[in-house]
Amino acid sequence: MRLTAYTDYSLRVLIYLGLRGGRLATIRELSETYGVSANHLMKIIHNLGKLGYIETVRGRGGGMRLAGGPEQINLGQVVRQMEPDFAITECFDPDRRGDCVITPACRLQEVLEKAVAAFLNVLDNHTLADLLQNRTRLQSLLNIELAESRPS
Repeated sequence: MRLTAYTDYSLRVLIYLGLRGGRLATIRELSETYGVSANHLMKIIHNLGKLGYIETVRGRGGGMRLAGGPEQINLGQVVRQMEPDFAITECFDPDRRGDCVITPACRLQEVLEKAVAAFLNVLDNHTLADLLQNRTRLQSLLNIELAESRPS
């Protein structure tokens, strides 16, 4: 199973913002930190805002921050909302299901459906707060000043 880059960067944005402790961050900061195009991040941030995970502040001195606490952001929900689908083989796609000659007798789809469900179940049992438990080390790696991370 492989997540799209869009989902990966969405999770990275949430981690970064979670480490900021409510202080605003900019697209430029995120782009420089992760080495990701600002245009790509704008799409992700727009979507995260639309879904209610982050709030944006426009204008000079603006930026973005988490809309709520990291413990309120469920990883399974985020991944489901970011991924276009979980069709890991062609038999998951109703338009292509008949392309495989063994489809009428194959049990692979059933096994893979259980595997995807198990994958999502693990994510459902974790929040963004779980990813921030090693806060000091992450802040160091991302060059986030430790003083900035304390909630006010």
